Amino acid sequence: MQLADVDKRILNELQEDAKASFRDIAKKAKCSAVTAMKRIHNMEKEGIIKKYSAAIDYEKLGFDVSIILDVRVSKGKLFAVEKKISAHPNVMLVYDNTGQFDVTVVARFRTRAAMDKFLKKLQSYDFVQRTETKLILNTIKEGGIKI
Repeated sequence: MQLADVDKRILNELQEDAKASFRDIAKKAKCSAVTAMKRIHNMEKEGIIKKYSAAIDYEKLGFDVSIILDVRVSKGKLFAVEKKISAHPNVMLVYDNTGQFDVTVVARFRTRAAMDKFLKKLQSYDFVQRTETKLILNTIKEGGIKI
């Protein structure tokens, strides 16, 4: 879908602060508050804006262990395994992708022991062939892209 420049500016402002008022968004996006409101509602209707959420500092909440997990799945059971992984409360993201692995998972845990328990359980799932775990040391950037 092609977006007008004003829509792009509005989306960029929403990514910076989704709680900003229509008036503040309009001022920064260089349009009227009514225009900002109408365009935001249209983008919500079209599914361009899927939801609004908070950016949380998980480390401040005690989730000090973050991982990227790659999973190889066998015998055409990809969606079933992805659904099972997605249901775990510590899993933030599940990507269906190409390459040596079929699934990439991002998860956060309070302790290494909790991470270990999760990994051992996941490795016991039927059709999980192989996994590779990467411990995230530092987050350099997390967030949306400029539209």
